[in-house]
Amino acid sequence: MTGFAHPEFLVETDWLEQNLSNPDVVVLDCTVHLRVQPDGPYKIEPGLADYEKGHVRAAQFCDVQRDVSDAGAKTAFMRPTAAGFAAAMRRFGISNNTRVVTYSTGNPWWASRVWWLLREFGHDNAAVLNGGWQKWHRENRPTETGPGGVRPPGMFTVTAERGLMVGKDAVVAAIGDAGICTLNALMPGQYAGTTYGRPGQIPGSVALPAAHLLDPATNVFLPPNVLRERLGAVGALDRPVIAYCGGGIAASADALVLVMLGHENVKIYDASLSEWAKDESLPMETGG
Repeated sequence: MTGFAHPEFLVETDWLEQNLSNPDVVVLDCTVHLRVQPDGPYKIEPGLADYEKGHVRAAQFCDVQRDVSDAGAKTAFMRPTAAGFAAAMRRFGISNNTRVVTYSTGNPWWASRVWWLLREFGHDNAAVLNGGWQKWHRENRPTETGPGGVRPPGMFTVTAERGLMVGKDAVVAAIGDAGICTLNALMPGQYAGTTYGRPGQIPGSVALPAAHLLDPATNVFLPPNVLRERLGAVGALDRPVIAYCGGGIAASADALVLVMLGHENVKIYDASLSEWAKDESLPMETGG
């Protein structure tokens, strides 16, 4: 972890194994699958079935869409209300002194999304499990199957609303502003097609796919010096950043890394291309 300004936002598998019985540690499996359909849009599938086949011992399943998103929003996975988020955290047995560890399978950005929401609502005592389920399972760490246990309700309260998510107006205002970095966390194939509506990306944005933050062989985050080099190459270290993707999920992995590296002005465009690409009044940039 040497080289991170905030290494406390990642935890390693050995630390978590040593702390599984700690009553002040709560582990959340945040897995979601997005199944791309032949006609373009994706189908949202909570990872509950995977969780019940095997999960970190004592982990609870957090359904990101149901538990920590605004059920009334037109776009999936939008930031919940403070009251709704606090109620969900209490159901998971989380209080304001709880150390929360999030993980997901396949990739870490569902875990980083929940981490970002905790940060948004003032809870800094949270971290993403480095390497996620793949690393945990590969190392034969303690697991269990089935629906999992239920913890006594917690006493979580929202201590701050930090405004770490922005809407389209802030993104429109950033177009053409060299003082702001609009950062695209999607792979090119994801925004070149019609999954989100019109193909393309937000004009003037630069790309660093969330997948390029990881070692593909191990699923762990790359060393800090490599991450710093990659983010610096796209101009994301020395300017305020608005990160986006398809729905504010992969963008949270870019945002996590920036915060760990010490960046103090990072926000996520919450609705991202799920809103932007469908709105014909908003400009799109293709090619390049």
